[in-house]
Order: sequence, then structure tokens, then C-alpha cells
Amino acid sequence: MTAQLTAGALLAQATRRLAEALQTPAPATPVPPGVTSGATAATSSPVASAPPSTNAGASIDAQLLLAHALGVTRTRALTHLERVPNASEAQRYASLIERRARGEPLAYILGTKEFWSLPLTVGPEVLVPRPETELLVERALALRAEPAGRVADLGTGSGAIALALALERPHWQVIATDISADALATAKANAAALNLARVEYLLGHWFAPLRGRSFNLIVSNPPYVAESDPAMQDPALRHEPRIALTPGGDAYQCLREIIRGAPEHLERDGWLLLEHGADQAAEVARELVGRGFRSVRSHRDLAGHERVTEAQRM
Repeated sequence: MTAQLTAGALLAQATRRLAEALQTPAPATPVPPGVTSGATAATSSPVASAPPSTNAGASIDAQLLLAHALGVTRTRALTHLERVPNASEAQRYASLIERRARGEPLAYILGTKEFWSLPLTVGPEVLVPRPETELLVERALALRAEPAGRVADLGTGSGAIALALALERPHWQVIATDISADALATAKANAAALNLARVEYLLGHWFAPLRGRSFNLIVSNPPYVAESDPAMQDPALRHEPRIALTPGGDAYQCLREIIRGAPEHLERDGWLLLEHGADQAAEVARELVGRGFRSVRSHRDLAGHERVTEAQRM
């Protein structure tokens, strides 16, 4: 890509480059919806016959990165494709496209990701918020309509869940924990930028920073992909913090820790809500029943996968 080309020509080149690059081999087993990327299964066909979903994703990514490189909105970039970017802009665009082609998540390149209509700053210190995690927020709001309440978000990462709940329930006391100081710094910055700074952030592993505290709701989207799962070879996941993706060899390790520790920190009739893998609902439910929870039920995400399980303390 050179500075002599119009924005439209640069965009066309970039789209073809990404369509090629995003045709990565499919994992041996389906990638859990909670950790998907824009990658699509490879075929032996040339780029021109790439799957429509791959081409569509490449086109959108190329458009967004063009706007980012030019410092304008996507709409403005697309309505001024006859413009000839200067050498610095063209070089910046080429660099951004190569980062995306190597599998870096678009959210990291742009530095932002929307969740629950909130623009969140994200970087490699936090997991990119996934749309299906909004189901966790929906269920928490449905289970407690009262204006007052205490909720803990375990493993908050970018602060997505905690901030969404704080936005919808201004009088709730929201506490978020994370074992990563860098993640907490990002979450705090997001809270400040969104004027939701009343959320309290505590450093520590799951319930460790919450000794002596009890809540009406405990929510968590913990690591739930086994380290040996082929999904972990997805190029995009190699850029995200492994500590936020996998607990190691046992995919259920963190889920079990939270389930076993939750009763001590839940008020009577309080709720525990957990996001988990698409094939993990039955085992999570068994763990919850074994720990004495009642009203155990799972909910499906928009893709039809059982994604969130909730349970009430006796």
C-alpha cells in the first residue's frame, strides 16, 4: 500500500489481505462461543471464493481500521474514498492491517470495545468483552429489581459486568475483584471515563478480598476453557491474557472454586450467576446442587448455547 493510492484503493487491498489472513484452519473441536474470534475455517479455494462470513468480517475490520488510521468516523471514511491519504496515514493503515492479519483482536488495535452500549477501553491485560456475557447482566437485573442491593463481580477484567450493573442500578453497591492489578487499573479507568467511579475495586483471588462481606448477588465470568482445548490455539486468543481464559488442565477449576466459596458470601436467598462453556451447564448445575443451592437453572445465549447458570442460596 502506498501514499499515491486513494482511500478506496487502500481499503480494497486491505480487505483482500484480511480475507486471506482470516481464513485460518478450523480447530479440531468447535470453538466455545465465549472465546470466538473473527477467524473462519480455511478452504483450498482462492480468496475470491472465501466464505461470505469471512469476507464480510474482513470488510468491516478494514473499514474500521481505515477510519482509525485517518482519525475520522467510519461513515466519513466511507463517503470520502476518493481522498488520497498522506504517506504517514497510509503507513499507519498498513501497520494496523498487518496487526489484524496476524490475529490481534480488533478491539486491542482500536483500543475500545462496546459492551452493554458502554465504550470500554481494552488492552492485552484484559479479556475482550463478548456479547454473550451481556446475558449475565440481563439475568442479574431480572433476579433483583430492587433499587438497593449489594453485588460482587468476581474476575472483573475490564469492568464490563460491574459497570453495566452500576449503570442500570445506580443505588446498588457494586464491588469488583480481580487477581490482576493491571486489569483493575483498566477497570478503574473505564469507571472514571464513564462517570461510574462509585464501583469499588479490590485486588485478590475470587473471594479473598471479600472476607466478612455478604451480597445479594454474586456474578462471574471466570476462565472455563481447558488449556489443552484446541480452541486455545485460535490466533486471536494468543493475544489475550491466558489467566482470563483458562484455569489450566481442569476447565471447571475456577467454576468449582466460586461455587464452593459463594455460600459464605451470599445473603439468604441471594443468587449466584456464572457464565460457562456451551457444554458445561449440566456439570455446573450438579456442582451447585451438591453445594446446597436451589432454583438452579441455565439460560441460552443468542446462539442457542446454555451460557449462564444461576442458583439461589438456601
